[in-house]
Amino acid sequence: MAEIRRGGGRLAGAMTAEPHPTNLPGQLTGFVGRQAEVAEVRALLDAARMVTLIGTGGVGKTRLAMEVAATQVALRPGGVRWVELATVTDPAQVGEAVAAAVQVLVEPRQGPARSLAAQLRDRGTLICLDNCEHVLDAVAELAGALLRSCPGTAVLATSREPLAVPGEVVWRVPSLSADEAKQLFVERGRQVRHEFTLDDAGAAATSVLCSRLDGIPLAIELAASWLRTLTPQQIEQGLDDRFGLLIRSPRGVAARQQTLAASIAWSHDLLDELDRAVFRRLAVFPAGFDLDAARAVCADGAAGPGDVLGSIGRLVDKSLVVADTRGGTSRYGLLETIREYAADRLRDAGEGDRTRDRHLDHFLAVATARPVQAGGLDSWRARVEREYDNLRAALEWGLAAPDPERGRRLAAELAWLWHLNRHGREGILFLHRAIDHAPTDRGHSDRTVLQARLLTGLALVADTASPLDLEYDVAQRALELATAHGDDGLRSQCLTLSAVGLFYTDFDASWELAVEAGEAAGVAGDRLFAAAPLALRGMIRHHQDRHDEARPLLEAALVDLRDLHRGIGSTTLAYLSEGALVCGRLAAARDLAEQALDLAQPLGDFLRVGIARSALAAAHTASGNLDAAHDALRPLLALVEPATETVFVPGLTLTLAQLHVARGDLDAALRGYESGVRQASGAPTYLAARLHTGHGEALRRAGRADDARRELDRAVELARGLGMPRVLADALEQQALLRGDLDLHHESLTIRVDHGLRTSWTDALDAIAPLLPDPNAARAIAACTVARAAMGHPRTVARQRDHDELVGRLQQGLGPEFATAWAAGSTLTLDDAVAYVRRNRGANRRATAGWASLTPTELSVLQLAAAGLNNPQIGARLFISRSTVKTHLAHIYAKLGVANRTELAALSRTAV
Repeated sequence: MAEIRRGGGRLAGAMTAEPHPTNLPGQLTGFVGRQAEVAEVRALLDAARMVTLIGTGGVGKTRLAMEVAATQVALRPGGVRWVELATVTDPAQVGEAVAAAVQVLVEPRQGPARSLAAQLRDRGTLICLDNCEHVLDAVAELAGALLRSCPGTAVLATSREPLAVPGEVVWRVPSLSADEAKQLFVERGRQVRHEFTLDDAGAAATSVLCSRLDGIPLAIELAASWLRTLTPQQIEQGLDDRFGLLIRSPRGVAARQQTLAASIAWSHDLLDELDRAVFRRLAVFPAGFDLDAARAVCADGAAGPGDVLGSIGRLVDKSLVVADTRGGTSRYGLLETIREYAADRLRDAGEGDRTRDRHLDHFLAVATARPVQAGGLDSWRARVEREYDNLRAALEWGLAAPDPERGRRLAAELAWLWHLNRHGREGILFLHRAIDHAPTDRGHSDRTVLQARLLTGLALVADTASPLDLEYDVAQRALELATAHGDDGLRSQCLTLSAVGLFYTDFDASWELAVEAGEAAGVAGDRLFAAAPLALRGMIRHHQDRHDEARPLLEAALVDLRDLHRGIGSTTLAYLSEGALVCGRLAAARDLAEQALDLAQPLGDFLRVGIARSALAAAHTASGNLDAAHDALRPLLALVEPATETVFVPGLTLTLAQLHVARGDLDAALRGYESGVRQASGAPTYLAARLHTGHGEALRRAGRADDARRELDRAVELARGLGMPRVLADALEQQALLRGDLDLHHESLTIRVDHGLRTSWTDALDAIAPLLPDPNAARAIAACTVARAAMGHPRTVARQRDHDELVGRLQQGLGPEFATAWAAGSTLTLDDAVAYVRRNRGANRRATAGWASLTPTELSVLQLAAAGLNNPQIGARLFISRSTVKTHLAHIYAKLGVANRTELAALSRTAV
């Protein structure tokens, strides 16, 4: 690790590239001097990927880094991202702060560090890490990981000491030169007194005071802020007195730090007692604050709310508080060095606990003002996200208090924020702490409404941050308490979350809970939790392929969810998109998926954004727009491809694998499916059923028939057990392709027709055609080709290859008749073509009697009948009508030579 001191250098050439993304903070004052330093640090960044600017507080590290970073914006393909670490008090939050500033999606299971490394790998981004010294080890670990994993990434850091990262170049920030120091004093003086100029005496005094201040920019700015009421000579004399006191202070501090401390102390000593009180109390804000917060926290005794407002203005004038009035709102803050000084004064005054209590009370009130019913969560979320550092500090203080009640209440309120933003994993930890801090009465657990709210909050956050982990069990614990207290509003939330917990594995049980949740919400007058279970019911009907019922449920829920909850609203749109996709409305599917993404994007939530992007990619894949599908998934690919088993977004693995299949990349598809199947190997979920089906298709196409057969058998079992007709039809079609079984093809087609799954009718026509007599096959594939064009659903690479081979065979076999058959087929509508194929299914290759003569559907009917199910129950299980069950039983009796169910059951036992 090399340390480089101030040297020469010249500015690089003019920047000609268009600006790239950046979040560099705008500056309220001009940059004075330091052109040689800017040039030298730029040159270092050209040669090294890690440059750390070090120096004492107030020497200008941050401002110099900003000026250098501004020169890099057009030179870095991935732009320049500024990360303010002064407000990060927990080293574990460093990665989250960087991810938020860089605007990458954080996959909850991988965490921020791995998510950053995966997504920044090819970007070429300059990351600026400001104020690293208090979280040095965590920053060093993260920076080292990014430098190792992301060859195009560079890091510019500011710190009071080096990070000790391999390859780090350390550059010590010097003081201003004498001329630069004087220029800074004059320019800042003109900001407080426009007509300010230096006469000879003033110039002499300025030179002396700048020298006494060691050319430290912050110290000079503090001194200049008094020019409205003092002359340079008076300022110089006041500082001289303060330095006289410093000489008698302990000598364990470096000279520059003593200089800065003296200048801050001098400015502080000139304040009246009211302003000193307000100043020290502002130290409890780890980040910025607005006037309402300042009044609430700083007003006490002699300092009333009105006094605080005037005091803030005077502190701004003295450069002890920084004001930012851009964007039509006023926000204030203390530079970190000054905040540290204020914190020392707060401790000396013995006011720390009382001030932090008021800080907690204020932000508890901020978090409690959640307008769920009065216009949605967006405005509330925007405000509390802006105050998140303050809220975190208040929460830490509240939970650590002897009586943690207020901290627990704040955690309960913040559950909604954690549910909606990228801090969900942190929220789960806070909620566990709050639940564990429950008071006990003679050994009995806490059964208060607050404990119920905390448990509900934990389930709520788990819904997005940790699905499948603990949602149902926690929601049930909360439900028991909410029911005991007769709280219908809380009951509706608990019932909804319980329903979501069962949604992956048991549609019927989830439906019943969702209905009950909606009823409880109606009693409580809760619009959000009336709409949310309504949407869930629509999603259940979607998976059951009852799309005529699913669509109106989802659309009705969406009316309120668009305004009340972006996350659920976005997922609802994604389901509407998939419903349109499977029912043949591909253009509508794309439009709905784009709406879902627009709604989810502001949340920055991996789960919601991932679901929306998956829906959009699926719509593009089905439409043959494979590049667009890949672009839709691009922000997620870096996280998925290296370690798919750690990523959870419902449908993402399947969508990506289907895209690989559509492109003809079976190896990539198989890797994705194998990873997804491993991840879904536990409970029998709807996701597992879909993955086994897709995996079976990929294995079949790869020539691995035995493996494909095993996967498809599992898919059929899951699809029948869960009640998923579309998945069952897809799996049966793949089994039929493995066996060359026309009856299985028709069983699959019948399910698709009965449930209106029009998009897959074309796949069925392509799959059945090779088994038909040649003229019928030609008509079928001609009709299929026309239908695909009209629908906007082209064949995948593999299907097109199969199609071309079949057309070649038919042309050779039929000769001139092929054109006639093709022309006849081209006039058929999709409905007519399907009806034609079902009427002309060709010869049955099965035996005419005995067990070998039974079709797969007949075998399924036999097994269920032998198990004691009646005709309606068998029909519901197999997605066929009662009359069809009756027909199948008649065929079974005839083929096996039995007369009734009793004989059938006995014969079945004998066969087993």
